[in-house]
Amino acid sequence: MEVSLRQVTKENYEEVCELDVTKEQEDYVACNMWSIVESQYNEGYETRVVYMKEEPVGFFMWVKESEIKVSIWRFMVDKKHQQKSIGRVSLNLALAEIKKVSDLQEIEICYNPKNPVAKEFYSSFGFYEVGMDEDDEDMLAVIKL
Repeated sequence: MEVSLRQVTKENYEEVCELDVTKEQEDYVACNMWSIVESQYNEGYETRVVYMKEEPVGFFMWVKESEIKVSIWRFMVDKKHQQKSIGRVSLNLALAEIKKVSDLQEIEICYNPKNPVAKEFYSSFGFYEVGMDEDDEDMLAVIKL
């Protein structure tokens, strides 16, 4: 499977903004356009486009929260490309890239606890739940390195 992660650029950002999830997933995923704007005005925000061959099919954003922790804030695969293992392959690529951060000790992800797929999916990568976030809205899960 030809899946890769690439930078968001002026050549691809419009295509990234057009990617969308299913109606049922809309409550679980932030808008890619908003995420790209956030990344331009906040330090330590990294964005990546998930490509299948030469077609943008998904999006990531992660944030360096501290010297030892990176949080994956956004992760989506376009509704036309779901159920093809792209999410699994691209999350492996993202984790490999994130793990290159020097002195990193923890990778965190959060998800809606009502999302039926998230817990099982993320735990298959080694994430384990540590409790709800400070707003008591999302479940936090971590990988300790």
